[in-house]
Formats: sequence, C-alpha cells, structure tokens
Amino acid sequence: MTAPGERVREPITPEEREVVGRQLGRPPRAVRAVAHRCPCGQPDVVQTSPRLEDGTPFPTLYYLTCPRASAAASRLESAGRMREWQADLGTDPGLAAAYRAAHEAYLAERDALGELPTRNTAGGMPDRVKCLHALAAHALAAGPGVNPVGDRAVAEMGEWWAQGPCALPGEERP
Repeated sequence: MTAPGERVREPITPEEREVVGRQLGRPPRAVRAVAHRCPCGQPDVVQTSPRLEDGTPFPTLYYLTCPRASAAASRLESAGRMREWQADLGTDPGLAAAYRAAHEAYLAERDALGELPTRNTAGGMPDRVKCLHALAAHALAAGPGVNPVGDRAVAEMGEWWAQGPCALPGEERP
C-alpha cells in the first residue's frame, strides 16, 4: 500500500468509488484508478478513461476530487493566479518549454489508455493557463517537476487535508 500523500496507480475499489462520489456529490464517471492520495488517506485525484462510458471523448486524464483541494484551487483562480502564470509563460522561455513538455507527457500517458481525436489536454496546456484544478490534479498525479504550473498551484493551495478526511461514510459532500 502506498503511503498517504503519494502518487498511486491502484485500480479504484468500490469503497473508494463511494468516497469519490461523496467528494463530488455525484457518481464518478469513467474512473480507472486512484492517481494520488491526500495525506488524510483518501483519494484526492483519480485517473479517468479517455472516453466516458457512452463513448464520449473525455480528455481530462486526472480529476481533482477532494472538495477542499478544489476550493483551494478555486481561491487561486479568484486571486488572479491564472492570469499571472499565463503572463509568465510569455516571458519565461524555460517555463514555457517545461509546460509544453508537461502537455506532451500528459498526451502520451492518456494515449496509452486510448487515443482521442483531439490533442487537447487539461488546464489549457500547452499554451494557456485555463484551469488550476486540472493542472494541480496533473501535478499531484505525475509528481513534482513534471507540470511547473500545476506545481505552483499545489504549492499555493495550502494544507487542504489539515482538517482530516473530507468525505466520511454517511456524509454528504462537505
């Protein structure tokens, strides 16, 4: 078993699927595996299939499920971090190159599960900073150093897990 707060690629269990459903407030779609566990021990990122159950393309490979982590990412978006980091992409060639490499790594991993007709990834990669939720999910799942913008988001999201598990049995979404 992987320690909490580490990357994982374990097939999702029925119990974890239930936790993710409580986190999201709805049944999860196209979930393949737990991609990262929160330090509280619950899934906070899941890996999804490139297509939904009905065959609809679903280009988001990693999905942030923890409502506290999601709220933290939303606060960063509201604070204008997307605009700031988008501007950084235009002035920092090293950051732009690393972000493009993150996009390519994301595509390669997703394509290994099934190719889609689109080369879109998540969060606006490779040229835009569009969704910090998706970028943070990718950074948590891939580990530090893969997605530089996602790494920034995770670093600024704070300790979303500090209050303990976000989805306890019998509870609705917090």
